[in-house]
Amino acid sequence: MIKEKLQLLPHLPGCYLMKNNKGTIIYVGKAKDLKKRVVTYFNREHTGKTKALVENIVDFEYIVTKTEEEALILELNLIKKHNPKYNIMLRDDKTYPYIELTNEQYPRLLVVRDHLRRKKNSRLFGPYPNAYAARKIVNMLNRIYPLRKCRTIPSKECLYYHIKQCAGYCIHKIDNKTIKNMTDEIIKFLKGNEDGLIKSIESEMYKASDNLNFERASEMKALLDDIAVISKKQLIDLNDSVDRDVFGYASDNNYIAIQVFHIRSGKLVERDSTLYPLLDLDEEALTYYICSFYDSNNLKPKEILVPDIINSKLVSDVLGIKTITPQRGKKRQLLDMAMKNARIGLDEKVELENRNEERNYKASRALGELLSIDNLSRVEIFDNSHLFGTFSVSGMVVFIDGKPAKREYRKFKITSDKADDFNLMKEVIYRRYHRVLMEKLEAPDLIVVDGGKIQIEAASRMLDMLEMDIPICGLKKNEKHKTKALLYKGKEIPIDPHSSVFHLLERMQNEVHNFTIRYHKDIRSKGALESVLDNIAGVGEKRKKALLKKFGSLNKIKEASVEELSAILPRRVAEEIVIFFQKQ
Repeated sequence: MIKEKLQLLPHLPGCYLMKNNKGTIIYVGKAKDLKKRVVTYFNREHTGKTKALVENIVDFEYIVTKTEEEALILELNLIKKHNPKYNIMLRDDKTYPYIELTNEQYPRLLVVRDHLRRKKNSRLFGPYPNAYAARKIVNMLNRIYPLRKCRTIPSKECLYYHIKQCAGYCIHKIDNKTIKNMTDEIIKFLKGNEDGLIKSIESEMYKASDNLNFERASEMKALLDDIAVISKKQLIDLNDSVDRDVFGYASDNNYIAIQVFHIRSGKLVERDSTLYPLLDLDEEALTYYICSFYDSNNLKPKEILVPDIINSKLVSDVLGIKTITPQRGKKRQLLDMAMKNARIGLDEKVELENRNEERNYKASRALGELLSIDNLSRVEIFDNSHLFGTFSVSGMVVFIDGKPAKREYRKFKITSDKADDFNLMKEVIYRRYHRVLMEKLEAPDLIVVDGGKIQIEAASRMLDMLEMDIPICGLKKNEKHKTKALLYKGKEIPIDPHSSVFHLLERMQNEVHNFTIRYHKDIRSKGALESVLDNIAGVGEKRKKALLKKFGSLNKIKEASVEELSAILPRRVAEEIVIFFQKQ
């Protein structure tokens, strides 16, 4: 079906929506030419995340727009609506802190994140990389300028008044001129002009020193040191007062690294660095990122600088921000610097991944050498879990060349009434490797059971029955339930706790344990829910399944109204459920 639909795609701008076998939208993209763009997903080889995306595409649909600008706006809205698995999503909670100078009669300095909720006419400065950096500046300014600290004016003076960090607005009438002088100086400093403040503090420091008030002089010196540290971050001065953001990028076949430099009052104050799997053309990925960046609670500057690949007019029209690609001068130097930093970030990521891959590969080979298994690659690890013989489950995780292969993980709900360790292991090993034989799946080079002689014996019997020859080893634990040795062919092989083999086995043990425990808890909670529902008149197996599918948990069923329950059940039964939980 996809092949036929590809032939019918128009050479027009628009958005495309990729779907998986459940009809769920897993990726949304936009294109100047839908046919040229969508066809590239299916007529070439891909790697990494793009390969995983394409393997999951079963169908697609598209929406034609008049212009590329309309397509970009539609793409942003569709991604927000459907939250597709493979799209680059800016986390809603990733909002940067700002410093707010309130416009109250007696102003306050605050650290805020949601700038959209700020008070009318208040002044915002930032963004800052984290709340700590913003609070450090606010605390320093509060030590210099005695602004109001309390949210509401108290009936008597507070601690800040006594330590000279508040002018005592609750007990003194402070004239507007004094307040304006303070706020003007604060605004100058936060906009990057710290010279006036430095001169004022230096004058106060020398005056205190001349009067032998060394404690006061020391306080002023500490403030100067703080200002020096804060000012150091402002590395580039463009000799203007324009707020602008600069976007640089670097990419390879798998990732795109993006750097955002925040220029405030002409000075570089902070940067934002991100790295995502690359699933689209560089131009499309970066354009989407830029537009999403300002849709994610970040203040829009007066100007943004973008690389040559970006259609600056398109971005400018969508965001309503002056967007340019500088060709020379300080702005070009700044853009080049952002591009260089993005390349460094990407190179570091690739190098770390390569080193990690090499380390994992060597650890896997070292484990093979320890057990005399040539070219050890695929390892399947098993663990069992039950509660006093009930809710019995098993989990299997897979490591290939020392790395978890999460798509290969499997869960097993045990069907046998005999829930001891021996019989649990027999069932899961038989089921797994009978299927491997029947479906001609890839067999592992090694089986690891999270247990000792009992589990190894059970696994060996089942493999013998299936006439399969796969090496099996067990993990022997210490009193803290940590792996200390391997059990293999009747021998105990001690493992150096500082070796790469030990760390690999530890990761395997933790991975299979956590995977199995999560499944066990899920089965237990569903079992508990079903047992409670068994006590309600009119709720049989079909209705239990419908409730589980709709609400997912007992608490959500308890909280549901008669109307919500009636959407899937007869009203009489819905009322019975509500009454049942009200009595408990």
